[in-house]
Amino acid sequence: MTLLETLNITYPIIQAPMAGATTPELAATVSNFGGLGSLGSGTTSPEVLNDHINTMKGLTDCPFMINLMVLSEHDSSTLDSSIPAWLNEYYEKNNIKMALPARPALRFADQLQVLYDNPVPVASFTFGIISAEQVQRLQSLGTRVIGTANHPLEAKAWADIGADAVCIQGSEAGGHRGGWLPQSTNDPMGLLTLISQTRACTNIPLIAAGGIMTGQAIKAIQTAGAELAQIGTAFLTTDKCSINDTYKQALLDASQDKRSSETRLTRLFSGKQARGLLNDYLRDFAQFESAHELPPYPQLNAMTKDLRAHAKKKLDAEHQSLWAGQGVALVRQERTTQLLERLVKEL
Repeated sequence: MTLLETLNITYPIIQAPMAGATTPELAATVSNFGGLGSLGSGTTSPEVLNDHINTMKGLTDCPFMINLMVLSEHDSSTLDSSIPAWLNEYYEKNNIKMALPARPALRFADQLQVLYDNPVPVASFTFGIISAEQVQRLQSLGTRVIGTANHPLEAKAWADIGADAVCIQGSEAGGHRGGWLPQSTNDPMGLLTLISQTRACTNIPLIAAGGIMTGQAIKAIQTAGAELAQIGTAFLTTDKCSINDTYKQALLDASQDKRSSETRLTRLFSGKQARGLLNDYLRDFAQFESAHELPPYPQLNAMTKDLRAHAKKKLDAEHQSLWAGQGVALVRQERTTQLLERLVKEL
């Protein structure tokens, strides 16, 4: 059975689950078109997640995906790192009040429970791996399970516990990298290398992510050994995406030579590697990028939350996390359905 058949979709297109950028309306539009729409729900409370699932079920009869971030109880509850001096100085200099939350992230177990109580067609996971028992429980409820990997060993780990597919995310991809093994951080692989090396160690169906902006690119990754493409950056500038106007304009400016389309893999916003447009924040604090200088994810993410919120309020693109992949120069301002129609036409 092909992965298209397993997921019950028409086109080899998955709209990436970008936390903070995806809405039920965006995901439903993609699903109703014949792709797989998804919600990045790792930062969504269990109550709101349940509401989102019910909204999705009301907007589409087609399959859709919910994505969660796998964090241990310790990681999601611990705030024991000191705030970096450079970050504290920035807050003071710009007269921004910082209020740390009681815990840096939501409890993964509570979010996962929502998927047990209100089953969805597809569930995907990033930042870590769940247990074989959890995979089996989801599958027993009719949910297809997809893991995320940045390294062949991570993909094999998902295969070994019975996942239905793995999304392998090349270093070109925008936003946070989904892997968890040191190897994936130490030597990030480009997508085609990652596909070929993963194919060599496991037969699990593959979804490819990273820099895919056209139908021709979808055909290229299929030739290389992946079945479906997961596309994120291209959707950010479409009408159904919920990112703020300053962020969206920065992406469009990058595509129109009004600002550089150069991106960086950085840990400076969250403590975990993520790719975004190069801006003043990344330039000014580049010297602190090294691992031993920074609090881990999600602690640093909690520490920079007020900085990012202030930048958003001030319409300041230079201090927001402008997540984008290396294909950002190809974004267009268009309707979500226009993007989908163009991708399918190019297949």
